[in-house]
Amino acid sequence: MRVALAATLFAEPDLLLLDEPTNYLDLEGTLWLQDHLAHYPATLIVISHDRDLLDNAVGHILSLEGCKLELYRGGYSAFARQRRERMRLDQKLIKKQEAQRKHLQAFVDRFRAKATKARQAQSRLKMLAKLEPIAALVAEEMRPIHLPAPAKLLSPPIIATDDVSVGYEPGHPVLSDLSLRIDNDDRIALLGANGNGKSTLVKLLAERLPPEHGTVTRAANLRVAYFAQHQLDELDADASPYDHVRQLMPDAPEAKVRARVGSIGFSGLAGNTKVEKLSGGEKARLLLGLATFSAPHLVILDEPTNHLDIDSRAALIEALNDFSGAVILVSHDRYLLEACADRLWLVQDGTVKPYDGDLDDYRRRLLSDSGTETQPAAKSVPRQAPADIRRAAADQRASMAPLRKRVTKAETELAHLTRQLHKLDLTLADGGLFSRDPARAAELSKTRANVVDAIAKAEQEWLAASEALQTA
Repeated sequence: MRVALAATLFAEPDLLLLDEPTNYLDLEGTLWLQDHLAHYPATLIVISHDRDLLDNAVGHILSLEGCKLELYRGGYSAFARQRRERMRLDQKLIKKQEAQRKHLQAFVDRFRAKATKARQAQSRLKMLAKLEPIAALVAEEMRPIHLPAPAKLLSPPIIATDDVSVGYEPGHPVLSDLSLRIDNDDRIALLGANGNGKSTLVKLLAERLPPEHGTVTRAANLRVAYFAQHQLDELDADASPYDHVRQLMPDAPEAKVRARVGSIGFSGLAGNTKVEKLSGGEKARLLLGLATFSAPHLVILDEPTNHLDIDSRAALIEALNDFSGAVILVSHDRYLLEACADRLWLVQDGTVKPYDGDLDDYRRRLLSDSGTETQPAAKSVPRQAPADIRRAAADQRASMAPLRKRVTKAETELAHLTRQLHKLDLTLADGGLFSRDPARAAELSKTRANVVDAIAKAEQEWLAASEALQTA
């Protein structure tokens, strides 16, 4: 991507067309590109899902909705505000027009048969015919992303490293002198250019790479979810989202499997679509759902937004801020990092250290080092402070704890009853039991019927609890 961009920018075209230029760039490359495009002297048209780029590098947004193009002045935040206002006004105009239509129709119905009012009634009919319906903007429903919370938080730290070295060849470590600590509810973003070892670090934390030297201490029963873009190729192209979830829930009732598939974002017939027919964003949703299936204590996301549109990125931000476990992020999406991360680690010069500063400080440092920040960057539209977002998310996590407990309790009860039913079926499968001990066979049959009823009630409670949590 860097080579392709360099070749295009070097040509200095009068019309520069870019389609998702930040995909597969690191944060450092994205920040440089954003600054370069903000000062590009010729005409630029860019397709992007990077909110920060669209807020700082463009002066207009051209929106394609309902087979029509609408031009908005300003960056993405200004566009979103204007679009919301337009939707609100459209709804008011529609209500006003409906009231006018009813009034005209009532006049026609009342006076059409009267000779003295016939001319006025005909005039009202012509006015009705000229009332063209207002084509209101329709907000597309944003499918939420759900990260199942761990049933119980572990004693901190959940991971601690002491003087660790890690790499791929013995004697040639990529990272050394790692003495780090991760606690419950940490939100850590990794900074550093591609090739400095960010992926090496997350593989160490996810137990994909063993340490060459030093000690890695993990909390007992720690569950880690690891998501990386290259894993999209590991999905079974001929299988559906339902098939992938069913493999993880081989003994679960059909209703529970379907509910879980729906919670990932594939409700109804969408759950039966083959992976090869899914878009890149849908594959990313599926992979994220599978990676976090076991309610992990730590979620590691390595460039999770490459195939997600802006609405899906917003859904991911909500999910991460609602999640009660720890999160480690590697991303070029500055908006995502600002909204979710409260700690920064810099991967540089063969080691990892906490970064004392925020992303604005890091951006200024990068552009100053490269000598490209010769003038102020395009002014971005003010938005809610990341600290306020994280504080509100923490309050929301606390308020929703009882709902999560209810879901967990229902899941535990359902699992217990399912195991009980399985044992009863194994016993009743012995045909000789009915002749040897008919009284016990009858009692077991009655017990099985009661367990089946209990499972049905438990499933209803689980679905109701899950729906209540999702609504909250």
